[in-house]
Amino acid sequence: MYEAYTEAVREELKDARLVIDRFHVAEHYHAAADKLRKQELKRLKQTLPEADYATLKGSLWAFRKKPADLKPEEREVLERLLGYAPRLDQAYQLREQLTAIFEEPISKSVAKIKIQAWIKRVKKSGLTCFDDFLKTLANWWEEITNYFVNRDNSGFVEGLNTKLKVLKRRCYGLFNVAHLFQRIYLDLEGYRLFAG
Repeated sequence: MYEAYTEAVREELKDARLVIDRFHVAEHYHAAADKLRKQELKRLKQTLPEADYATLKGSLWAFRKKPADLKPEEREVLERLLGYAPRLDQAYQLREQLTAIFEEPISKSVAKIKIQAWIKRVKKSGLTCFDDFLKTLANWWEEITNYFVNRDNSGFVEGLNTKLKVLKRRCYGLFNVAHLFQRIYLDLEGYRLFAG
């Protein structure tokens, strides 16, 4: 979601459909909910007895994980946190509702209707943590909803870029470019070629 990048793409690839990757959209609305989590934990630290606050240890990862991936003890911590912080519970539910929309195999037009209904629920909730995300959604509406046309994402490219960044750090001081490319090849294909 960078204006100069999208303008360059529009100029060079006039017939291309711009798609804002679902991962980057999720990053924004997850960060919005997480911002409220930090505020609520700060409030709870001041208002709860020390022993009760200590029972919220581990709530960071429980809050950030997908509900289906939560272990029973993480689910317990999350439920305790959301019980102490009703506004955070609202934000969590809204976050999960938007994720569910992106998970559904629906058309772009249906997605637009569902996301607009979600926006109305956010505004009705009175929560302000999603305000910046709502602006982002408005600014990039077509590009974000284009995801629902073919459900394209750049997960492979994101993963490859991360792997290359890590490898670049591990190979610091390696001056022979051929050796660098050998390391890249081994990291990408080595397990498949040599695991027995």
